[in-house]
Amino acid sequence: MTKRDFIDSCNFSQAEMQYMAELGLKLKAAIEHGYYPPLLKGKSLGMIFDQSSTRTRCSAEAAMTELGGHALYLAPGQIQLGEGGHEGLADTSRALGDLLDIIGVRTASQEDVEEIAQNSRVPVVNFMTDDDHPTQALGDLITIKEYLPEGKKLSEVKLVFVGDATQIAVSAIYLCAQMGMQFVQYGPKSKQMPKKVVEKAQKIADKTGGTITLSEDEAVLKNADFIYTDVWYGLYDQELNKDEYMKIFYPKYQVNDELIAKTENPNVKFMHCLPANRGEEVSASVLEGEKSIAWEQAANKKAAMRAVFVYLLNANFATDADSIKIASQYQSELQEILEQRP
Repeated sequence: MTKRDFIDSCNFSQAEMQYMAELGLKLKAAIEHGYYPPLLKGKSLGMIFDQSSTRTRCSAEAAMTELGGHALYLAPGQIQLGEGGHEGLADTSRALGDLLDIIGVRTASQEDVEEIAQNSRVPVVNFMTDDDHPTQALGDLITIKEYLPEGKKLSEVKLVFVGDATQIAVSAIYLCAQMGMQFVQYGPKSKQMPKKVVEKAQKIADKTGGTITLSEDEAVLKNADFIYTDVWYGLYDQELNKDEYMKIFYPKYQVNDELIAKTENPNVKFMHCLPANRGEEVSASVLEGEKSIAWEQAANKKAAMRAVFVYLLNANFATDADSIKIASQYQSELQEILEQRP
């Protein structure tokens, strides 16, 4: 089969996202009950990081290990790529594609991830760029399914993203559009979603029945099932400093008890991609309160990684009768060699 990549939150159809979410939940349940299915046995993941990471790196590495695979952390200066290196993206991608089974990349440039995918013969997964965070979207879908309001279908869910149009907000708008959900960004007009992102999401939503709303009016908070936020000034954002961002967002867009109450939904859940700045985009009382599922959401990054790795790598498993026969022959021959060892 043709190799697949996950470098854009819109790479997979609604049915595929649903499948991967269910796969992630099944694998999570199996492992919680002590069964670690060896679905990635003998598989190697190369993780190219030129930015810091806690949850994404650890969840990817742990997911590979739990399912029988292995992950290699390829930090700046450890491979011959980037500043001080001797090899460009294209050649590095070709080499890693011949040595590994799957590649994950965290870098600022979406174009760099696309170039790696174009030149690699194995699947490439976007571990976050300045434009998108696809594995976050899948983990968020898994979390939303776990906390789906009683009596509601996924297509009836309303998610309100409060604050800045970060890459997390972008992955959220695409997820909602793909799944036919209601997406709202409640934030200042100057920091609302870029036109090209909205147009792309709206085109998908027109097919799935989803809705897209951008607003400064707090009335959009009403009947939200999930309130989601992210930091106001990004980990790698050099546009404005902290004080300038605080002037734009605080206090109107801080997710605190007062804002939560404006949803008029006693069962509303709070989501945050983490890391969080208590007292800025979210109050400590909300982040640590009974409505917060931010920590479960963070843990589900591992469920998402397991699902996407298994899904992408299973696409390359041989299933035709001739391949199975040849594999069995090699298995027998290797076993015979091992038994004859002096």
